[in-house]
Amino acid sequence: MSLLALFHWFEQTAIGNTIRQSHWLFPVIEAVHLLGLGFVGGEVLLVDLGLLGLGMERKSVAQLSRDVEPWLIGSLAIMFATGIPLFLSESIKCYYSFAFWIKMGALFSVILFTFTVQRRVTRMTSARPWLFRFTALVSLILWSAVGWGGRWIGFS
Repeated sequence: MSLLALFHWFEQTAIGNTIRQSHWLFPVIEAVHLLGLGFVGGEVLLVDLGLLGLGMERKSVAQLSRDVEPWLIGSLAIMFATGIPLFLSESIKCYYSFAFWIKMGALFSVILFTFTVQRRVTRMTSARPWLFRFTALVSLILWSAVGWGGRWIGFS
């Protein structure tokens, strides 16, 4: 089965058809998806600004990272739970959208980066400042690519 055929199949699922035929389901699901994005953005900014030395000074970056991680995981779960039905409702559009592929590549990369590299760096007791800044910069670039891709899917 080709990738395009798989995307055709995704779009013809009961969920995809139901969302496409409804006047209000897509906007409601997308609104919840964007709320999840807002929470993810807040959590990411807290940790990344901390890594840049611009965040909360009362808590260490390690403690801040541990504190926001459950919120990050919960927010990502909301985004996946809403993003999948949105994708099913317009899979063919996504297949032909450059922005979709950028978003998916960046999303895979940033999740892998966040829960491996960034987690390790934030938990270091004595890391060099350049490593903190570099980690924050990579995180911000990848999350920005996810946001850019998601926003531009609607315009493609």
